[in-house]
Parts: sequence; C-alpha cells; structure tokens
Amino acid sequence: MNHDSLNPTAITNHQKALTERWHETHCDVTASDSLMKLVEENHKRNFTLWHHEDDARIEDKGFEFVYHAKRAIDQNNQQRNDFIEKMDKHLFSLFGDRFEDGVPMNSETPGSIIDRLSIMALKEFHMQEEVDRTDASTDHIEKCGFKLGVIQQQIKDLRSALTELVEACKNGSRGFRVYFQFKMYNDPELNPALYKKED
Repeated sequence: MNHDSLNPTAITNHQKALTERWHETHCDVTASDSLMKLVEENHKRNFTLWHHEDDARIEDKGFEFVYHAKRAIDQNNQQRNDFIEKMDKHLFSLFGDRFEDGVPMNSETPGSIIDRLSIMALKEFHMQEEVDRTDASTDHIEKCGFKLGVIQQQIKDLRSALTELVEACKNGSRGFRVYFQFKMYNDPELNPALYKKED
C-alpha cells in the first residue's frame, strides 16, 4: 500500500484538486491506491449531492424536476455513507489488530473526518467563487472573504485532528470502530411507511 494515501495533507490536497477539476469536466474516479479510490468515491457523492441540493431549490422548474433532484439526493447520501464505512473498514483492517482491550475509542472515525473534509473542500471552492465575483458589492465580498478564512481554518483543524488520530491508531494508543449506518428510512424491510400497507 502507498503510505502517502494515509497522509491527511495529501488527502485534502487531492479533494481540493478534484473539486476544481470536476467543475470543469465530468466526475471521474481514477485513483489506483485502494484508500484514495474510496476517498474519491466519497468525494464524488458529496460533489454530486451539493449540486442536486442546488437543483432541489429551483422551484420554477416544476414538481417533477424537484422530485427527481430529491430522489437523487437520497441515493447519493446513502452511497456517501456507504463509502464512509468502506474507508473505515479499510483503515480498520490496517490498524484494528493493534487495538488492545481498554484502548480508548475515538468517537469520530477517520472515514467521517475525511467525509467532513470533503464537504469543506466544496465549501472552500464555492466561497472562493463568491470572493472572486465582479458583480457583487464590496460588503458581500468582504463577508465572504471572512467566511472563506474560517473555512480554511476549519480544514486545517480537521486535517490536524485526522493526522493525530492516524498516528495514535498506528501506535495503538487510540482506536476506532466501524460505525455501520443501518439506514432505515429507505429500506422497505425496516421503514414502517414502506412496508405497512393500507387495509
């Protein structure tokens, strides 16, 4: 395995590069490294979700358009959670045998932090767009510039938290579990609204 893929800085740089590239072309997943491929798949779902969320707010295109956008949101959100689990399972297979009884378990998993960083990469890109606008007021640009700075600080903080967690998992001083989502709302066997039939 390429250990660079476990480098949180490499991951966040890659998420940022993908965000910029995918706004110019289609969302392609090209990584050969197993973890980075999962990172790309997760980011693709967040990227797609972001733009379907935009579609769902366009009311003048009619009910049918909004309905399909909301269904796409549902589907991509499920897949996004699936890839968080897959990232965690992949990393657990690398670190899990080092987690001895009594080792503190981190409440947030590496996969969930990577997912949050993915969303922050999208926020950074779109807030930068607002800062770069030439048709907006100075006040708007200044407010967005402040928000952009906050987003960039949050990315640094999350990246640092991920770095510390990865190092702690490597040396066995902290662990994590794979938290399965067990989504019920879209499962016809678990959601009463789907499996109960009217008499």
